[in-house]
Amino acid sequence: MAAARTGTGIQALLFDLDNTLIDTVGAGKRAERQVKDLLVSQYGYEESAAALVIAKFNTKLENEHLDSSAEIDIDEERTLLLEQAIQETNGHNPDHGLATECYFLWKTTRLQHIHIPDKVKAMLKKLRQSYRLLLLTNGSSSVQREKINICQCQQYFDVIVVGGEYQEQKPARSIFQECFRLLGVKPDNCVMVGDNLKTDIKGGLNAGLSATIWINNTNLMPEGESAVPDYTVKSVLDVMDILENI
Repeated sequence: MAAARTGTGIQALLFDLDNTLIDTVGAGKRAERQVKDLLVSQYGYEESAAALVIAKFNTKLENEHLDSSAEIDIDEERTLLLEQAIQETNGHNPDHGLATECYFLWKTTRLQHIHIPDKVKAMLKKLRQSYRLLLLTNGSSSVQREKINICQCQQYFDVIVVGGEYQEQKPARSIFQECFRLLGVKPDNCVMVGDNLKTDIKGGLNAGLSATIWINNTNLMPEGESAVPDYTVKSVLDVMDILENI
């Protein structure tokens, strides 16, 4: 574990996980294609109907609210969401068997394509020689820990914080305060790096971090009331150049 810099200045970096260090969206699209192909080739779905199932499933995932304090079988919960998407699309009776087959194909394919790229690994190793690194990710414990374990994040970070394991997640100030406590640093000695303006950047600004770096790899145009990051880059690999000038 690298020692934090002494004195003033940047001592710690907080990194988001999904679509910052790993391409979760890209992995999800690969998984969706597999499910569409299954529905079309083996179950006689039209392309449009298979696409509608996926669209409905994605909407349900976006609106998913899991109680972190409850013992929930996330796989069963998400299988039910997919079952609902299938039923709403074809109007037939619920088909739990089909939903289960589709869900685990989606999940397995998605996890197979989730990884930290080699160049990002090398960057994290280099950064850890000068800074303390903390991974701060929103989401349920079971889902995020699965990704964290697959990516072997433990070897790149001093601390890992999963929002679903606490009462509040990003952008709540409390989760950031917990990060500062775990790192043993002050807010103005930290930088937040993430792809989400509403959670990563807004949270970092509200918590009083020294700087926020927004990873805008999709050329997204911020909405009028969006949080304004201190720096915007296209790739997490550009963070090294920003840190040299902070």
